[in-house]
Amino acid sequence: MQYQPANRISMRQHPELTEKWLQQIISDDPSILGLGDLVVRDIERRQPRAGRLDVLLSNPETLTRYEVEIQLGATDESHIIRTIEYWDLERRRLPQYDHVAVIVAEEITGRFLNVISLFNGSIPLIAIQIQALEVQGTVSLVAARVVDVVELATEEEDEGGGVTDRSYWETGVGSPLSLGLADEMLALIREKTDAGLNLKYNKGYVGLARDGIASNFILFWPKKQHLIAAFKIPKSDELTNQLTESGIDLMGYGKGGRYRLRITGADLTQRREMLGRLVEMAAELYGK
Repeated sequence: MQYQPANRISMRQHPELTEKWLQQIISDDPSILGLGDLVVRDIERRQPRAGRLDVLLSNPETLTRYEVEIQLGATDESHIIRTIEYWDLERRRLPQYDHVAVIVAEEITGRFLNVISLFNGSIPLIAIQIQALEVQGTVSLVAARVVDVVELATEEEDEGGGVTDRSYWETGVGSPLSLGLADEMLALIREKTDAGLNLKYNKGYVGLARDGIASNFILFWPKKQHLIAAFKIPKSDELTNQLTESGIDLMGYGKGGRYRLRITGADLTQRREMLGRLVEMAAELYGK
């Protein structure tokens, strides 16, 4: 069999392989990007005072949305800025989802690869280089992920930035009021689960520990006027509806598999039963 070499085609210079053509290809089959089994949520999504997002994809199972911007030719400054801007607008508009910015270009140059990598330290960003190849008159697309999302450590893995003490939270982002709420939650946790548990103060969060060993089935972030609590419980529509109907301020479901609630003093009196149920569920499921 005679070997037929593949010839790379510049889509930017081709009269038919336009950006609209590539956008349609991706919309018809998002798997070409190598991001998994995704669903197309929108095409040319209008952004307030910021143009249109090329393609919006989503993963229904992980509640992740991908803001995809396409560019023929090499990446440039405006392409990077536009991608990040659209990602930011979408995550502000729909904070209940995890959002990932995706840059798709024919060529991701070394210069802009460095820039993208710098952004990737703080922004979930994927860069995909996609090229058109012609073999015997047939055009094929080849996509390669050049920059991937940096996976951040879990709270337990990084120990919250180091161990500290109660005063760090009382005089910093927290207050005596929110630390008092944390104390009340601890009393409820001891009542429902383990009397030997104590609060463990880390710089990134306040966790739980027994005899110095972490048991973080619930994490806390004391604020000035309230307490944020994150319960490690698998997501379910039934529980989500129950929390919504209870009147508790449900902030969303985090990537670490936790329901995040904004708790006030009123919640600890008026919704104590619901909070107790969450404590019991999180304690029972922790580590399974």
